[in-house]
Amino acid sequence: MTVITPVRARLVDGRLQVYDLADPAVTGRLSPAAEFDLGDADGRIEGWAVTRDLRRLVYATTDDVRCVDPDGRPLWRLDFGPRPEQRIVNARVSCAFSADERLLWVYRPDAMAMRDKLDRWLVLDAATGALRAEAELLSVGHGGEHFVEPDGEHMLLDVGEGQDGSRVFRGRLTETGIELRDDLWDDDRTVIGFAPDGRHVMTVHHEQEDAAFHTWPDGAVTARVPLAAFGHEWGDAVVEWAGGYLDGDTAVVAVAGEDEETEEEWYQHHLVDVHTGQLRGAFPAAETRHAYDLEPLGDGTWLRTDDDGRLWRHRYDGA
Repeated sequence: MTVITPVRARLVDGRLQVYDLADPAVTGRLSPAAEFDLGDADGRIEGWAVTRDLRRLVYATTDDVRCVDPDGRPLWRLDFGPRPEQRIVNARVSCAFSADERLLWVYRPDAMAMRDKLDRWLVLDAATGALRAEAELLSVGHGGEHFVEPDGEHMLLDVGEGQDGSRVFRGRLTETGIELRDDLWDDDRTVIGFAPDGRHVMTVHHEQEDAAFHTWPDGAVTARVPLAAFGHEWGDAVVEWAGGYLDGDTAVVAVAGEDEETEEEWYQHHLVDVHTGQLRGAFPAAETRHAYDLEPLGDGTWLRTDDDGRLWRHRYDGA
């Protein structure tokens, strides 16, 4: 059971630049493997997903989900219905392909977008855009992030509700609809990502007071790393909702705060043993622009984005 490393994409000047990360030996400044010309849709795009063969892009706006080919030709479109009279800007639709890319999961923040009282989760046929199933979520979110589970069936959705915390849902398409769970943890946790083998998951408490590592799919905590372990107190610093698995044994945890004298913001990435929670030292990532700019890929490499929006891939050499 292995987590599939998807492609990555960056929206630059109306074009979605797509990077193929299949070969871990390729490092340095990466060149896009494909580009999708989105034209005047650029300013309305809230989320996207690209197939591994780079032949189909799905992108979401407040009003619809569209599938296009690399030339921008439409393949299908699902309209969400009449626009609400009043919208909240801070509400973002997101989407993700299933592991086999036959399904597309779509999170719709209907409550904040003034479409309904609660949010909705949709499952579409990825080839045609036909609606396969939908479920009402007990959330009023600003946005949601999907995490493809390596079992090929389940999808995780982490919905951010601002100061009200996060809600994590686990879904699976069945013959009768979406089989849904929302009781994964007793406390309020944000999902950061899966381990390379899919048997562990990293989370950060919504109040940003610790990072934790859990066996999956039971969710049992195997290691918890409080903010104090990094030499800081809550209020002076926080554990950011960032980082992830560098490899099967090591994770990157980001800590950030503000200097009391200069009022300048700072951040530091740390290496942590995912089995014991033991700190392994600071992570040398001086090139990153902020705490969220570093994305570990689970194979010993990590990504950052330069000022031009291009991706760089680095390999951690243990130094």
